[in-house]
Amino acid sequence: MLFPPDRETGHPMVQLRRGFRRFFALSVLAGHAVIGAAHASPTNVGWELEKDVETPTYAVAEPASTDVNIDSIVLSCEQGSGRSGLQLRLYLAGFGPLAPRGAGALKDHPALEFAIDGVRHAALLIFADGFVVVADTADGALPRLSEALIRALQYGRRMELRFDLVQEAPGQAPSFDGSVVVDLQAGRGGAAVAAVRRCTGQPGQQVAETALKVR
Repeated sequence: MLFPPDRETGHPMVQLRRGFRRFFALSVLAGHAVIGAAHASPTNVGWELEKDVETPTYAVAEPASTDVNIDSIVLSCEQGSGRSGLQLRLYLAGFGPLAPRGAGALKDHPALEFAIDGVRHAALLIFADGFVVVADTADGALPRLSEALIRALQYGRRMELRFDLVQEAPGQAPSFDGSVVVDLQAGRGGAAVAAVRRCTGQPGQQVAETALKVR
């Protein structure tokens, strides 16, 4: 369920328990370090893993193409209530809300179409300070990726996110106005996704999942 827009980003927030809000704030600080590491390689397009650790907790990719202000995509292992789960995070270039280049007025309730190799997957945009989470399930207060979607990221070849972010003129039908494409097998490819999965426990481990309501 989406709630009124965040005063800083202009986009709606998902209502989170107080403890998880603190968790988000700490994750923002960690995320800035992640992005700095990713940009150390000017040719970084496919997945690159956290370096110098036995069990990586994130993988970073840059878009193969984008016309929105998304700088990096991060698959991150995040601690929930008693267990860890994977999130897909979109980190933005510069400051301001997620938006196409040269955008007009933005919607209070933007829409997302998520596809891997042309197969659509239900997913929700969750806005936080400094990044946007894409998730299709929740583990308690932690929005996360389902096992099915993680497998699709690991074995798929092309991920496309299409966004409906800009307010249409009166009488105009809703339409997608921005997209980002990621080559899932570039760089370390599916091996990077498999490596990050290990931080959550045994790959394929069954956990309680609650589907998020997608508008």
